[in-house]
Amino acid sequence: MKRLAVLGMIVLLAGGLFTAALPAPAPVLAEETTPEAPKRLTTLQINFERHEWWLVRWKNNEITCRFLVEHEGLPIADEIRVWCGTTLYNEWLATKPCALTSPDQSLQSCPGLYLFHFTSYPASKEVNVELPLPAVWVSVTGCTPQPPGNRCESLPQLLLTGEEPLPNETIISIQGTLNGNPFVCNGDACAIPLQPTGQGGVTVEFWADSSFGDSSPKFSALVRVIPQGDFMSPEGVSTDKPLYYVDVLSSQWRGGALASCSDIWGSFPPIGGPAPWLTTPQDPQELYSAVSLYYLAGMLIANGEVDASECRDGGLATPLTASECGVRAAYEQVVAWQNRFDEEIWNVAQDTGVPAQLLKNIFSRESQFWPGIYRNYKEAGLGQLTEKGADTVLLWNPSFFDQFCPLVLHQSRCDLGFGNIKEDERALLRGALVGKVNAACADCPAGIDLSQAHFSIRVFAEGMIGNCEQVGRVLNNLTGKTAGSVATYEDLWRFTLVNYNAGPGCLATAVRKALSLGQPLTWQNVSAQLEPACQGAIKYVNDISQKLSGVQPTPTSWVYPGQPPPQATVVTLPPGVTPVLQPTLPPGATPQPGATPQPGYPPPQATPVEGYPYPVQPTPTFYNPYP
Repeated sequence: MKRLAVLGMIVLLAGGLFTAALPAPAPVLAEETTPEAPKRLTTLQINFERHEWWLVRWKNNEITCRFLVEHEGLPIADEIRVWCGTTLYNEWLATKPCALTSPDQSLQSCPGLYLFHFTSYPASKEVNVELPLPAVWVSVTGCTPQPPGNRCESLPQLLLTGEEPLPNETIISIQGTLNGNPFVCNGDACAIPLQPTGQGGVTVEFWADSSFGDSSPKFSALVRVIPQGDFMSPEGVSTDKPLYYVDVLSSQWRGGALASCSDIWGSFPPIGGPAPWLTTPQDPQELYSAVSLYYLAGMLIANGEVDASECRDGGLATPLTASECGVRAAYEQVVAWQNRFDEEIWNVAQDTGVPAQLLKNIFSRESQFWPGIYRNYKEAGLGQLTEKGADTVLLWNPSFFDQFCPLVLHQSRCDLGFGNIKEDERALLRGALVGKVNAACADCPAGIDLSQAHFSIRVFAEGMIGNCEQVGRVLNNLTGKTAGSVATYEDLWRFTLVNYNAGPGCLATAVRKALSLGQPLTWQNVSAQLEPACQGAIKYVNDISQKLSGVQPTPTSWVYPGQPPPQATVVTLPPGVTPVLQPTLPPGATPQPGATPQPGYPPPQATPVEGYPYPVQPTPTFYNPYP
């Protein structure tokens, strides 16, 4: 899955860009050719300002090192190490600010080295710049697939649309193969007639040729067209209207929302659409729920949002949970609160493809929609993100990492990738991400920063995509096949929930055991092989795989395997209180979607680290969200 959701400043590609059929030449047979490795370079003359810095010894003003940088501001530590060598770098790093304690002291009495900016002057250089390559996008024409199941009343055509980013250049042709048969179209659009396929679909490979003299990378798509009914029966006239289920899996898809993670796994959703818990409705109001949530009720009472003074116990059975009376007193506010995030959940689902109902079920199960920190378990936000969970999204969702990392670390460090930076930098990123999804705010109404709560929804969707990637890799490593060829779409989502809740070790061990027994990788077989410390994930998955779910927020098993932490508050239902499911709206009740937050948010504030020499580029202090 190549879609990305962004943090405030990040702009996401939304589906549904193609709204009308575009005229395109009919494809004709062509000899298949493999495009050469794309190379698109140009040389530019760059004017800039060069800055000369000295590394000087306090004792005698000896210039120990002279070096140049090509950016404004202080040199970064890596530049000093490269130019001056490890010995001088370590001496400078150990130098403390020169502090004179008496008038008799001079600067020469200070040990170590200091940085001195000598001069700046204009300079220029020639640089080779890699120009953007052409691309080809995929949609369908002749039909607008309708939910559920992407239904069409006629056979559509696969529309390939070329895009040339360079001015004064054009796409001259699009070519490729459909199920091994070559095709070519002149111009920047190619409409390929589709025919019914088998359950596994057919593969389409395609690329674009540019007037620049090169070609785009080679792309691929998996296309499935399944007729429904007997209207195609050769035995007689049928009264059934033509109906086709059309699915396309491709990183280049631009034809509307794609079932999230399908492209990662190479797995089609079930014909006719997935189960309700893996759907995104056509309207956010269809996410409405009216579940009586005792933990949420307790938080609303404790934070002054509900007046439970008529209850003999003040409405609370424990500091975290409502009593039976409190549950009744808070019901209306509980219903309003659990639906205030529906619009943002729906928007995020449209952008990322992660099913909206799945996200809502996860939030219901994890936190009962209270996005503050679960202090005893060190989990935060609507989805109860842990630092290990943050590690998963930063490592397995590179697009998300590329957008989040520069808000915390210098770009030169982020360019190395999450797996290649230092452990203390990874810890800084993990802590910052967990801190950003924790919406607890002492000065905010109800003790919750709703803007940050809305922002966290996108983070959790990106986290689910990262977990999809990790599940795909686990299954590929253990079977040598794509995830979609060894497990069904719905079971792959169940495996992803296990990965999210119990960790990849639990999933990999269970999959390995099932394979050793010669068993197919179904949820029933894999869940039966989960080790005792991981078996809490079974109930977790079963709860979420219902349209309305979530009765008790629980700790993630990989934080405290097998049991809650010592002295932790174990949340239980008060005696006589049971969750009340309301399948329909209460009389007079209407959904209350929350407002979409404004884009953008500030990165953690940087402060100098004690012991670093001065001047030096400030290093962000590690933000510990668990005081």
